[in-house]
Amino acid sequence: MRILLAGPRGFCAGVNMAIESLRLAIRRFGTPIYVYHEIVHNKWVVDSFRKLGVVFTDDLAGVPEGSHLLYSAHGVSPEVRKIAAERNLQVIDATCPLVTKVHREAIRHAKEGFTIVLIGHAGHDEVAGTLGEAPESIVLVQSPDDVDNVEVPDPSKVAYLTQTTLSVVDAETIIERLRQRFPKIVGPRKEDICYATTNRQEAVRTLSSEVDLVLVVGSQNSSNSQRLAELARSGGVPAHLVDGPEDIDLDWFQGIETVLITAGASAPEAVVQQCVALLQDRFGAAVESRMLCEENVRFVLPKPLREIAEEERINDTDN
Repeated sequence: MRILLAGPRGFCAGVNMAIESLRLAIRRFGTPIYVYHEIVHNKWVVDSFRKLGVVFTDDLAGVPEGSHLLYSAHGVSPEVRKIAAERNLQVIDATCPLVTKVHREAIRHAKEGFTIVLIGHAGHDEVAGTLGEAPESIVLVQSPDDVDNVEVPDPSKVAYLTQTTLSVVDAETIIERLRQRFPKIVGPRKEDICYATTNRQEAVRTLSSEVDLVLVVGSQNSSNSQRLAELARSGGVPAHLVDGPEDIDLDWFQGIETVLITAGASAPEAVVQQCVALLQDRFGAAVESRMLCEENVRFVLPKPLREIAEEERINDTDN
């Protein structure tokens, strides 16, 4: 068996920033530290932080007043921020800057009197946060057919935004339908789908034609991980989404000569390597890395943590 190890894969800049923020907060403030929603959509990451005393919550009413609260990478609505302020919570905002950009665009379009069509998945944490910025102005669509049911007061004042973790192809299809219905529709200056989502999808699209099966490492509630598996299947290649090696069924690999392994933007590289090691052990698989592009994006830490990080860096240098 041969394994093609797709690159880029795994953690994006937003996930790295959120995880490092929580690690720094734990070291400085101790636990319990509360996180609104999961810090990222990955079982391994969430479970590892739970073991350290982090409490993930969907209801701030249960967070003791004055506690440290970290917002996840997916962002939150103004209502959540209001409740946090009323409870005097000490907030660390680890929202991905690319998600923050979508929020700002929603606020701007709403102030200018536009109806905003948000392309995304109902119930996703990121979508819930964006909807909360201007609920009276935003309409959520999940498919091209949904576009046909959109009613707006002024067809000349319509804008669209997208969830950052969508399928690039699916989003383009919906956007094209929107442009057909609303020729004057306004879109973001730059596509809202994040660079990491785009790069990982492009790697699967390019490499899946060379393989017999695709293995995506990521959790079931990870939108971008789900899209990677769907993309492979749409090209006629069997694909499985797994949290880790314990989810792998060895029967999947009967008669399989080449496997592509990739990972969603919130999946740890250590778990990817565990999956690789399993296939090497059971099938004697040879590994070939296939890096399609380099990613050098980094996001700065939230303000409350920058000085802490610098202090730790100086201490490490002195020691």
